[in-house]
Amino acid sequence: MIRDVSCIGAVGVLTIGTRGSGGPGEVLIKIRGGSEAFIAWSEQPLPKGATVLVIDSRGARTVDVMEWDDPLGDFPGGFAGGGPPGLAEPDTNS
Repeated sequence: MIRDVSCIGAVGVLTIGTRGSGGPGEVLIKIRGGSEAFIAWSEQPLPKGATVLVIDSRGARTVDVMEWDDPLGDFPGGFAGGGPPGLAEPDTNS
């Protein structure tokens, strides 16, 4: 099976919590100019809404994740992995 290594290192948010070895969840990550959902496995159960780091790809849109607390805080736009720190949203009210 072909691994999707481009997603390794991406930060995402669980849309469905994982159950550790009991079963996968689902993670939404920003990749390739958009957002994509992947099946997510983790060693420990993680709740829906947890911020995670993709640590490996199993192929077939399946990844291994671990809980992630971003030392830089939230990115603009409110989505983990949304852009580099300090990048401001465009002012459309002018």
